[in-house]
Amino acid sequence: MSGEHPGAAEFDAHAESYDEDLARGLAASGEDKEFYARGRIKWLARRMRERGATARRVLDFGCGDGFAAPLLSEILHADSVTGVDVSEGLLQQARSRYPDHRFSFLQLEGWSPTAPFDLAYTNGVFHHIPPGERASALERVANALRPGGLFAFWENNPWNPGTRMVMRRIVFDRDAITISPPAARRLLEGAGFRVLHLDTLFYFPRALSWLRGLEPALSPLPLGGQYLVLARRP
Repeated sequence: MSGEHPGAAEFDAHAESYDEDLARGLAASGEDKEFYARGRIKWLARRMRERGATARRVLDFGCGDGFAAPLLSEILHADSVTGVDVSEGLLQQARSRYPDHRFSFLQLEGWSPTAPFDLAYTNGVFHHIPPGERASALERVANALRPGGLFAFWENNPWNPGTRMVMRRIVFDRDAITISPPAARRLLEGAGFRVLHLDTLFYFPRALSWLRGLEPALSPLPLGGQYLVLARRP
């Protein structure tokens, strides 16, 4: 991707109200962004443990306000997390909120890694990238990974009616072009990744939290609120 990404101006415009806008949308589920962020990363950690995989150097592609960085460090035991994003407004928030020496937050335009990463993580980013630019974004991720490195691709599931409702309530998500789980698999395979798992998570809102123990058994079904495509760079 060259030049300023089309989403940069949009997210800069919403940087000051980003948390408020997101909270307004998520309120329908009864949970906040930390619940979902922890859930995503804990599920990823589970899949990585099953494969005996570790991640000392992590790339957060489309890091936004940097909220995932301390969770990636805490849950995955990463030594360093590098967040890249198109929005300078959100990056400024990330640098202010998380001044830890283990974290760095950089403008995507002109960025190139100084050393390869063990894991790339992205959440809800690719539905903001125009379809014609998604392949080049995936190429940047692949080039940032070491051979055999993992890519944790989280996206909102358009097949889940609750997800569609939440996205309609979030001003910066209303016009997003969503990606179905099978389309995401094809997208990553087309970029040369080997898909290891495709899981969906977040089936039940807080009002039905007593059913959440069923979610691991339901994860193979493409119906949860978000999904993970865990892939490997050859």
